[in-house]
Amino acid sequence: MTKRGLIEEVVKLYPRYSRREAETMVNAVFNSMADALRRDERIEIRGFGSFVVKHRRAREGRNPKTGRTVSVAAKRVPFFKVGKELRLRVDGKVAEADLAAAAE
Repeated sequence: MTKRGLIEEVVKLYPRYSRREAETMVNAVFNSMADALRRDERIEIRGFGSFVVKHRRAREGRNPKTGRTVSVAAKRVPFFKVGKELRLRVDGKVAEADLAAAAE
């Protein structure tokens, strides 16, 4: 799914909002998340997963084309850790559990 697809999904689920309003809302969520990560804050979305910033130390790397050693600077990278519920839903196991619970 792309950002455009997400905006279209919001418009479909909430027809009272225009496409422009939905786009503003989606952009606001993404901007808020990016700002939080920039401030080294952890983002946790229950049932979905969490976003954190990992700090990578400076190191010596290798240029794969030439084989020469190069210096790689320290950096901060965003990292996503999937939540248990999402992992089970993607694997199709939540639907099985729901069916088993409904049968009881």
